[in-house]
Amino acid sequence: MALLKAPSKQPKTTMLQVRLDEEVRLNLDRYAEFLDANPSYVVTEVLKLLYRKDKAFQAWLSDQHTTTSDTRKGQSFQLELK
Repeated sequence: MALLKAPSKQPKTTMLQVRLDEEVRLNLDRYAEFLDANPSYVVTEVLKLLYRKDKAFQAWLSDQHTTTSDTRKGQSFQLELK
């Protein structure tokens, strides 16, 4: 069973360029194919999962960045993978 669900709709996105190890990129492409989704969706959902599960990050975020997190609420990032 997949940990991520296939996308239901496309949210507003922005561009971000990253460099990945070859093996990571290959597995990203394979996982996207497995989900019948695109790599950008997989990266977005994995990051959301990480943010939800990392209790130390959540505590740090609420202590240090309460006002800035409110201004970015709902903003999504799309990766341009080459």
